[in-house]
Amino acid sequence: MDYVIYIIPQMLNGIGVSLSIFVLTLLFAIPFGFLMALGRMSKIQPIKRAVAFYVWLMRGTPLMLQLFFFYFALPAVGILLSDFNAAIVAFVFNYSAYFCEIFRSGIAAIPKGQYEAAHTLGMSYTQTMRRIILPQVARIVLPPMSNETITLVKDTSLVYVLAMNDLMRTTRNLVQRDFNMTPFLVAAVFYLFATYILTAAFNYIEKKYSKHVQ
Repeated sequence: MDYVIYIIPQMLNGIGVSLSIFVLTLLFAIPFGFLMALGRMSKIQPIKRAVAFYVWLMRGTPLMLQLFFFYFALPAVGILLSDFNAAIVAFVFNYSAYFCEIFRSGIAAIPKGQYEAAHTLGMSYTQTMRRIILPQVARIVLPPMSNETITLVKDTSLVYVLAMNDLMRTTRNLVQRDFNMTPFLVAAVFYLFATYILTAAFNYIEKKYSKHVQ
């Protein structure tokens, strides 16, 4: 127990890096993914095809490979990113593609008759989306959004490959330094606790939202 208390302050620094990546990824990837979903459903073919290609590329290649690209390949063309910025860019680009498909499927699930009814009532496209479509889409996309968010928590460990002092790298350094496996257990507890909190939060939101829409 004394050893756990001793390593906690060092591991908290790594947890801070992991949480920063998690929060910033959600902050940028969700709105970016929603905008791309609208582009994916656009009637303008060049936009629709460009977004489809982007989603295919980001979902079809490993996130780790994308991390390597933004950190190691971009300097070759004169674009220099710090390890943290490269990680954020890679995570946002990757997860926005997944969120794009989640939002697209949610919007596509709404019957076209609702758009026509809103148009008959004199609502603009923006009013229709804000007042009728998006509230329903939010309820539909909550479960897959929950899954992606939980996956994101675990994926933050991939920044280890950029030599960032995130939770996993800090954990490995402690294990190598002290020849003690306890830091791995502490790291596992953090990830389990984080996924538990997120699962409970999304379950609460889903139940509350379901009651509200009823």
